[in-house]
Amino acid sequence: MIRSVKSVFVVLFASMIVNGMSAQKIGHIRLDSLINVMPESKDAKQKGTEYYNKLEDQVKVMSGELQSKYEDYQKQTATMSDLIKQTKEKELQDLQKRIQDFQQQAQSDLQKKNDELSRPIYDKANKAIAAVAKENGYKYILDASGGAVLFSEPSDDVMILVLKKLGINPASLKAPTAPAPAPGGPGGPGAK
Repeated sequence: MIRSVKSVFVVLFASMIVNGMSAQKIGHIRLDSLINVMPESKDAKQKGTEYYNKLEDQVKVMSGELQSKYEDYQKQTATMSDLIKQTKEKELQDLQKRIQDFQQQAQSDLQKKNDELSRPIYDKANKAIAAVAKENGYKYILDASGGAVLFSEPSDDVMILVLKKLGINPASLKAPTAPAPAPGGPGGPGAK
């Protein structure tokens, strides 16, 4: 008798655990869409463009200097001694190398600047997503824009909740974000 009561208790306990696990709420959001509609993104893009333009202007100045020196070299090459030719050619090569080095460094600096500008935006979005998850009982919120999830049970799109948490009125957006299908729902990455 005690053995059968223990067996019933174990079966009930196991079924409660399984039911508790299957009742976990899962949501999804298109993080790239959220980032694009955040007001901070427009400001960050503008600052990134301004930084890029400054770097590009410097490359143009340096390239103009190279072009000018090269044209002078071509005009005077017939009257130059071999030593002066070699010196001018070395100057041109050095200037060209400096331009290439500057372009490589500028590309690296631009990437760092864009990361510096976007990091606070992603942090703010992640905090809002975490708050929405806690407030609404979600155990998981997946990024549907990455396409990494090949199959999942249908989930809730939490974009509207996160926009509201960030103080963004979804109705005020120029191009409303259409709810994406759940990652495993009809038309989603896991659909067959």
